[in-house]
Amino acid sequence: MSKGHVIVVDDNETNRLLPGLFLRPLGYTVDECDSAAQTLSLLQHTVCDVLLLDISMPTISGMDLCIQLRADNRFDAMKIIAYTAHAMPEEIAQLEAAGFNKILLKPIRSKDLLKAFRA
Repeated sequence: MSKGHVIVVDDNETNRLLPGLFLRPLGYTVDECDSAAQTLSLLQHTVCDVLLLDISMPTISGMDLCIQLRADNRFDAMKIIAYTAHAMPEEIAQLEAAGFNKILLKPIRSKDLLKAFRA
């Protein structure tokens, strides 16, 4: 039985693979998307509990995708976690204002990832 469905969104393949290596053995179902457009397509027919979202992506940024999802009440229950190397205080404030539930800094560590899921 799955603990929940996670979608990892990052244009870098390694950054997409690593969270799944931590989460799948714990019972999570994990899908990977390489763009905001692919994520939006998947979300049309998939229920997601947690979206792990890179900020710096081509075409549509993670911040823009978060804002778009937060404007749609179908995604109110979905936890959105920023997955980023951007850690300056003003950037963190912008991410929180955009609607992210948590900010997870790269490089990712399993204990930080799991803590973000529980918070």
